[in-house]
Amino acid sequence: MEMLEGVVRHYDWGSTSEIPALLGRSSDGRPWAELWFGAHPAAPSLVGHAARPLDEVIRSDPEGALGPRVAEEFGDLPFLLKILSAGAPLSIQVHPNVAQAVAGFEREDRAGIAIDAPNRSFRDRNHKPELICALTPFEALCGFRDPRQSLRLFDTIPTPRLDPIRDELGSGDPDNLRRLLGRLLNLPAVEAHRLADAVVEACRVDLGGDFGFERQLAVELADRYPGDIGIVTALLLNHVRLDPGQALFLGSGNLHTYLRGMGVEVMANSDNVLRGGLTPKHVDVPGLLEVVDAVPTVPEVQMPNPGAAVTRYDSPVSEFSLTRIVADGDFDLDVGPAIVLCVDGCVDVGHHILDRGSALWLPAGAGLVEATGRGTVFRAGVGPAD
Repeated sequence: MEMLEGVVRHYDWGSTSEIPALLGRSSDGRPWAELWFGAHPAAPSLVGHAARPLDEVIRSDPEGALGPRVAEEFGDLPFLLKILSAGAPLSIQVHPNVAQAVAGFEREDRAGIAIDAPNRSFRDRNHKPELICALTPFEALCGFRDPRQSLRLFDTIPTPRLDPIRDELGSGDPDNLRRLLGRLLNLPAVEAHRLADAVVEACRVDLGGDFGFERQLAVELADRYPGDIGIVTALLLNHVRLDPGQALFLGSGNLHTYLRGMGVEVMANSDNVLRGGLTPKHVDVPGLLEVVDAVPTVPEVQMPNPGAAVTRYDSPVSEFSLTRIVADGDFDLDVGPAIVLCVDGCVDVGHHILDRGSALWLPAGAGLVEATGRGTVFRAGVGPAD
């Protein structure tokens, strides 16, 4: 077991204050979007006093670090743990499944697109399911809302430019959402700008009443991304609010964005993102339409176990698991490979002191670990074998 130093990612949507406050630091005015704990080659965490990158530590002894089963199945640490802090909305995005990731990666390789090129969508051959657990009140848009509900929303936005969308939503065709998304994303830039502007101006007329949140959101998004078709796309998605301790799993194909708040996020160790708006980065419309799941869904919010010290969140993938422990005295941590992250209070894990924002690497060889203290810790580990 050794202490693990996270790597800060300064994306423009990040909050300037939440992660520094968690770490007991002063804000430097930059956006602190994410704090990574893991072995991702783009930003591996540093291990112990020697400050060795975690990916190098694992490569030097894969079976000792990961255990025989994980080393054979994955060959590397299959998950990435983050603290995510959204001060502004992220891009509307979707992640591929494994087969789509392999096909997309090889297609972009054949096209000669460099791995680090800004117009590259598939940077590896892996899927990127993710699970977010709120540390503060957290808001997201995820998955398509029932078209009948979206039609009710669009009926409260008085502009004739929405008439074709209203017709599509009311058609009753099960493929209408995929067709509508394709129509929106393939609009010429001038037409997309006009549609977004018309929707926003109509929303400004009345920001209250039914669907007041959605109309207010359109106005807020336009302040940051004027004329972006993502403003309209966002109105087709479910709005989810998470209280601290509540969690949300997002699988392949789920069109989503995080709006605001801080949470602990664990995901498969991948960087494949296909964007559909609300971003200055590359928007891959054909790739997104190939990957997106346009079936309406009702998001399932996972609740912390009431009154229990331990909450194990549901994850249907083998790459990761996430457990929250509200400690008040002695407790045990399961066998690694795992990363233990403290977000509140102070705990002693195998004679390593963890306070707010600090993390510990538990290799497979560490066995069952005894811990004690008062605070809240998260254990990210590998999921059960298939």
